[in-house]
Amino acid sequence: MTTVVLPKGTIRALHEITGESRPEVALVLVLKDAIAYRMESIEQELRAFEEKYGMTFEEFKKQWESEDRDEDYSWERERDYLEWEALITRKRRLEETYGWLL
Repeated sequence: MTTVVLPKGTIRALHEITGESRPEVALVLVLKDAIAYRMESIEQELRAFEEKYGMTFEEFKKQWESEDRDEDYSWERERDYLEWEALITRKRRLEETYGWLL
């Protein structure tokens, strides 16, 4: 186990934010809230891509990697593909990180 020394102001802030007097517990609560907030933001962005293209990322990826891609190729679609894929990767990492906090 690693020991972390927090400034008094940080301990006070953690207590105010969570109502928890134990800094180690308050810190975990704040981290969980931060991850949940980011996950919600990512979910909104993922839904926007699904609505824009009318399909899931897996369907979009299959179409993107198909031989017919040249017909649908555009800089916007390529950028969206990369951003969409990055969001999915980020979501997976956040889910994994959240699991560490349980």
